Amino acid sequence: MKDRTDLHGQTSLPKQRLSRAATFAQLRVKPRSPRRMARALVHRGEEGSALVEFAMILPMLLLLTTGVLIFGVAMNNYMQLTNAVSNGARALAISAEITLDPCATAYTAITSAAPALTPSKMTFSYVLNGTTYTGTTCSSSSVTSGSAGNLASGTSATVTVTYPLNLSVFGKVFSQSNAVLSATSTELVQ
Repeated sequence: MKDRTDLHGQTSLPKQRLSRAATFAQLRVKPRSPRRMARALVHRGEEGSALVEFAMILPMLLLLTTGVLIFGVAMNNYMQLTNAVSNGARALAISAEITLDPCATAYTAITSAAPALTPSKMTFSYVLNGTTYTGTTCSSSSVTSGSAGNLASGTSATVTVTYPLNLSVFGKVFSQSNAVLSATSTELVQ
């Protein structure tokens, strides 16, 4: 940058340059006030504070994220169970006078509709025309007697299935030992 000359032939520095130089000169001469010194001490060494704060918050964030995921798995199990029981009740309702073991027909439909659930952990209960059957089978000797006879056209068939609820996060179990997911569906027998 070239120096400017005035009418008398003397050179002068640009105003911008002078103001910057004056500012620096003021900063150099001015002693630090106690307030500025305290602020400098407080802000010194803050480079790693964000890392320390993150390290303190990380376990809580991981626990919260894992809890949300575990709850999502439990909700997925409940949705699969509800859908499977609905399919099982429909299969039971249309199997009147076709099968000797209507409970096995419903069991097969339920376990096929919920492949992510363990069938051995499920508890089955069927109400056919007011008579309750439990377990995976309820075979009859003919379609007009026993459980197959109770599956008469125009009556209702109710299927109830329970599945254990598991809400454990890092080995800590948050559900009671008797907590279960339960789904019930009632269909009119065709």
